[in-house]
Amino acid sequence: MKTESKTAIILGGIIITIIVGISVGLSSLESTSLEPIQTIQNGDNALRLTNIDKSRFKVVPNLVGISDYINTTPEQLAKDIEGKVVLYDIWTYSCINCIRTLPYVTAWNEKYADEGLLIIGIHSPEFEFEKDVKNVQMAVDKHGINYPVVLDNEKQTWKAFENRYWPRKYISDHEGYIRYDHIGEGAYQKTEKVIQLLLEERAIALGMQPASAESLVDIKEFQHTSFRTPELYFGYKFAQGRNQLGSPEGFNPGRDVTYSIPQDLKQHYFYLDGTWQNLQGSMKLISNSGSIVLPYHAKEVNIVTGSEGELEILLDKKPIPVSYAGKDVVSGTVNVQVPDLYNIVTSEDPASHLLRINISKSGFEIFTFTFG
Repeated sequence: MKTESKTAIILGGIIITIIVGISVGLSSLESTSLEPIQTIQNGDNALRLTNIDKSRFKVVPNLVGISDYINTTPEQLAKDIEGKVVLYDIWTYSCINCIRTLPYVTAWNEKYADEGLLIIGIHSPEFEFEKDVKNVQMAVDKHGINYPVVLDNEKQTWKAFENRYWPRKYISDHEGYIRYDHIGEGAYQKTEKVIQLLLEERAIALGMQPASAESLVDIKEFQHTSFRTPELYFGYKFAQGRNQLGSPEGFNPGRDVTYSIPQDLKQHYFYLDGTWQNLQGSMKLISNSGSIVLPYHAKEVNIVTGSEGELEILLDKKPIPVSYAGKDVVSGTVNVQVPDLYNIVTSEDPASHLLRINISKSGFEIFTFTFG
């Protein structure tokens, strides 16, 4: 065999060895994810645990800087956490992504609370009005939340978890190790299977009979539009780096600005008519009336508002038809009474439209548009 051929074979063998090594390494990394290790069966079909090295998991941080408690007290919550599998749900009540996850979270609470699951809603606000415990209590009642909710108004617990997202779910086992971490919506079946496995692990560790296998919660998941208008912020502080105010007057921090709507409108930009006060997190209508115009692409449009007002909704320059009217639209109008998220447009399929909101009362405050 020629020297060149021998060299090629040796090099080929080295490359294959390196590839196999990398593959094994990647497999090892995958096995160190935050998901729980499966239980296995012995010859007698009795469940037993694998040998889990928990040194690779983080210990769940303490709840710190909590200003208020809903559905619990500090003393009761500390007692309830002991020995439980805990799902920590970081959310805020005007966040549409958070709201879409709540039917699953409340269903898991109802289904698994008696088996050793404790759900704690960590309410970390985005806007100032979300710091008011009365507003959060209103949202808790509205969404049928019976599990404990703590108000993390200064985001100290948010920081303790090293979090940067709404919503985010962490699940700790009965010994307080974080075994699962999920950002955003979705992965509901995967999350529930983690709950089941950790409850099974807990039962075995405590010498209890594990619950029999249960079917997963069956709720229709919201289907996002792959291409849609991004979230639009009205506050000059929030809009930094993502300014999509199309009116030529632009943002003017801390001042009252009389806005105009140009002839040519760009998709994904919002336009204002009337005099609006520029605030860090929102805009407030100063004149007796005003309008917001938005060329958008989505199947769902929501607004977050912080004050009372009656809004006339037009779609493509006509009163919004029933087939597109969001759940908060009644006879073509939205009656805003409390600071919250309001659904303006809902349709089966995504499409491009021109939305116009006419406001007939000064003092109306708007924070953001969100889309689906």
